[in-house]
Amino acid sequence: MTVKQYDGYRSFQYLTPGKHYRSYPLPQSDRYRNTYEIKLSETEERIFDTIQKYYPIVSLRDHGFIVPKNPDDIIPYCRQLHTEFDYEGLARSGIDVIFENFMDGISIISSLNGLKWNDVIMTLGIRFCDIAKQDTVYLAKTFKDIQEAKITNRVAILPSLEAASILENEVDRVDVLYGLGVRCMGITYNDANTLGSGLTEKFDGGLTKFGRKVVERMNVLGMVIDISHCGDQTSLDIIEASKTPVMITHAGARKVWDSPRMKPDEVLLACAERGGIIGVCAAPNTTLSSKNPNDHTIESVMEHLEYLIDLVGIDHVGLGPDTFFGDHVALQHAFDDMLSLHESHGNQDYETPSFVEGLENPTEAMSNMIKWMIKKNYKIQEIEKIVGGNALRILQYILS
Repeated sequence: MTVKQYDGYRSFQYLTPGKHYRSYPLPQSDRYRNTYEIKLSETEERIFDTIQKYYPIVSLRDHGFIVPKNPDDIIPYCRQLHTEFDYEGLARSGIDVIFENFMDGISIISSLNGLKWNDVIMTLGIRFCDIAKQDTVYLAKTFKDIQEAKITNRVAILPSLEAASILENEVDRVDVLYGLGVRCMGITYNDANTLGSGLTEKFDGGLTKFGRKVVERMNVLGMVIDISHCGDQTSLDIIEASKTPVMITHAGARKVWDSPRMKPDEVLLACAERGGIIGVCAAPNTTLSSKNPNDHTIESVMEHLEYLIDLVGIDHVGLGPDTFFGDHVALQHAFDDMLSLHESHGNQDYETPSFVEGLENPTEAMSNMIKWMIKKNYKIQEIEKIVGGNALRILQYILS
């Protein structure tokens, strides 16, 4: 596995825990655990090494966020500014470019409901400060910046936001976010906002008049539009309204797993027809498969990938695992009511897993997805498109 440069820096090591902020017990080496080993032959290992060495690897959604070891600590931990970011873990991930939203959806510094302007701005500012103190990751604002990742052996972070709810009714805030470095933004999260309907709403009224203003402003500025958590009609309206390709950074196919969190064929096809891309998510309780509803593994996740390839073509798929370090399911439970997570997963019966086998964290997720494709005899040119080439094509168009 390719390892990026890392000098041992830990989040906020320029401060004193207990004096400047409250520290919480965090998972240690177990947060890098390998939950499923994909064994490669010597020939397959050479292919894997070639991909990691020469082809840019882009995660359309992953996180450096570390979840506290004790589930009872999650809410108080997230109510402070100083949540820890795993630079070592990202260095070990083999990923070159990450669409990172800095967990803006659970920024609850001043509000237990989240997605408030002041909280998100504070979260971005404190994380950018921490990033400025180390050399493993860097903030990418242009396509040229992204290209530097492979050359400099670092990880390019493309600053993103989960939803545009923080705009309220102020379209100029899009410009402010762009000025701060944000280059990708979701339109809604699971619930509705002033722009449109989220995917848990019983009635989807589509993109609002204000939402259309935001889409136009994002097009003008050069900001990627993400519809991962939008309702179906709102998604279709956004695709039609946008002058640039739209991304579904982390989702899956509803025909494989029937839940609101997955996208119907109509939306998937519309996204691809306008030049967009769909990233396959691997978060627990999301990309399950009706074939094995109680077995959330890399196999069920990659079933979504293969369905998407057959439906929209290999030029319009990517990978957005949406993993982080620590107990993902505990975090889901802690924020279930606030973010309507259970509703987004639908009403189908399934056993809640403690993790997705083979895709537990960034250190194993992308590597295992690549290894899985190698074992399935995907051509190296096909893997190159899926792991980064397709995403880079769109980023070059929008960010240049």
